[in-house]
Amino acid sequence: MDRQTTQNSWIDSLVSLLKVATRIGSPMRDGVADPEQLSVMELRIMLALGGEGGLAGHELAELMAMQPMNVSRALASLAKMDLVKLSDNNGNRRRKPYRLTVSGVEKYDNMMLRMQEVSQFVFSGFDKNERRQLDGLLLKLDKTLIKWESPPETSHINRA
Repeated sequence: MDRQTTQNSWIDSLVSLLKVATRIGSPMRDGVADPEQLSVMELRIMLALGGEGGLAGHELAELMAMQPMNVSRALASLAKMDLVKLSDNNGNRRRKPYRLTVSGVEKYDNMMLRMQEVSQFVFSGFDKNERRQLDGLLLKLDKTLIKWESPPETSHINRA
């Protein structure tokens, strides 16, 4: 296989992944966020806090590749709904993690029921072996993506 064919194949795979990442947003919005009366941004933060535990705003922004201001707004909205709260961090005043409140945990549990419905739809065309293989490939891809380091001088363009 020549270099050009290999590069195009990698680009095609990346574009396919980007399409899937974009398309998953509709079932997540329609099947989980909207019924739970959350924005997609709030949903993503609830999922992160429910799965990872306490995280500071800047950690959420980095983990989810989101603008810090958008994370801050979503956290403020979730706090206003009594779904998240700032938690004590053993005297570390620099890191202020957010955690789910009791109401937040209840909401998270309801979200998981809806996530089950969405996941059954999304993976309905896969048999058990294909799902197992996909899980392994996604884990491998995630481990690779975690290694990506943005150059320190990078400034992200923030447009409407």
